[in-house]
Amino acid sequence: MNEDTALAPFRVDIPQADVDDLRDRLARTRRPIPVPGRDDRTDFSRGIPPVYLEELAEYWRDGFDWRAQEERLNEHEQFTTVVDGQTFHVVHARSANPGATPLILNHGWPGSFVEYQRLLPLLTDEFHVVVPSLPGFGFSTPLSGTGWELARTTEAYAEIMTRLGYERFAAHGTDIGAGTTGRLAALHPERVIGTHIGCDPRLLGFVGDKFPCPDGLSDDELARIEAVRAEVAAERGYLEVQNHRPDTIGAALTDSPVGQLAWIAEKFKTGTGGAHRTPDESVDRDQLLTNISLYWFTRSGASSAQFYYEGEHSGLDWFTASDVPSGWAVFDTDPLVRRVMDPSRAIGHWSEFAEGGHFPAMEEPRLLADDIRGFFRGMS
Repeated sequence: MNEDTALAPFRVDIPQADVDDLRDRLARTRRPIPVPGRDDRTDFSRGIPPVYLEELAEYWRDGFDWRAQEERLNEHEQFTTVVDGQTFHVVHARSANPGATPLILNHGWPGSFVEYQRLLPLLTDEFHVVVPSLPGFGFSTPLSGTGWELARTTEAYAEIMTRLGYERFAAHGTDIGAGTTGRLAALHPERVIGTHIGCDPRLLGFVGDKFPCPDGLSDDELARIEAVRAEVAAERGYLEVQNHRPDTIGAALTDSPVGQLAWIAEKFKTGTGGAHRTPDESVDRDQLLTNISLYWFTRSGASSAQFYYEGEHSGLDWFTASDVPSGWAVFDTDPLVRRVMDPSRAIGHWSEFAEGGHFPAMEEPRLLADDIRGFFRGMS
């Protein structure tokens, strides 16, 4: 690999012209003509309710302070580095303890390094925390070309840890990050101390597709899986578009901030746990909008969708077996998750929480932090 391996210091500093342009576009939003009867801000049955979307957009325009959030993002060391021709943005939150365990946190879509904002201070007493952004996400842009899928990204992450001087490290991930976490262990078992996966019962919706259905399930259990599959199928519109037509949706996401807002905010309703009526009741509103703002300012609504296309056409399995110690934390728990994902009870550390959902670092950061710490404590 003949390239510059330098770690270039980085700070988030969005030009004021871009901040002003966002507010101007939000002020000039061309809204859909209201459909009679669609005035319930909590009814997500047809997607994000127009009334709620307008409320959230108005706050984004008039109440949200990007500069205050930007200052918070810059509290931790950041750098960019080029691996295999691609620029990667990395947050590096060092522990005051020089002997702390290195830990890589792997995010997915529609997350970003912002997803771990509230988790970092809960981990740095025991870990040197590294948060790379997936290629095409956030400041890991622009894409250097096609072909950035799970395997290539995993190798880039391993190289980043090498450049930081971390030969041995722990790994945690959710969503796409569960894939990079598992693949790191499979490809580099001599380097990975252990893997910790965060998930929720929506995994059951991919039984028969991404994951096999184990033998011995009762009729009631099979019916429950089919019910979840039906729920997930009803939400697969975004997935099918990004898997097959990322350029088409990318044009809309790059040109319309309200389009980008709707595309992401809806997932924080359908993916979160509990009886919350709107996304900003399950996660902090400013953190949600910081994450969405990052997609907007970096134009990564379009480029992040490419990762789905690459994954769909790569032929790679989502999870890869390894002998590295593994721990799972299931939020918004359902006992069927273990029946399906760990039928032989081979995973030694399995935690279940009634709280949270698909975004545990944003929904329940303390529960997640305690579980990560408990799993990795004593490993080296």
